[in-house]
Amino acid sequence: MGEREKDQQMARKGRTAGVVIAATMLIWLAAQWLGGQMGWPVRFVFLFDLAAIAALIWALVVTYQIWRLRQDNQR
Repeated sequence: MGEREKDQQMARKGRTAGVVIAATMLIWLAAQWLGGQMGWPVRFVFLFDLAAIAALIWALVVTYQIWRLRQDNQR
């Protein structure tokens, strides 16, 4: 794999992680607000919390992969 392809792969992963983080926060905030307005049970709203945590952990893993790729490129 060429240097340019690695850079494009890192950029693509970075954009994906950024979109996932931003979308997760917006959806989570909307779900919290909507749950409060509509009187959803706490157990149901907690599912949104778990989904948000899962998405953020995924984004953390992708960010770690980017970091590792950059470390390998510097050597």
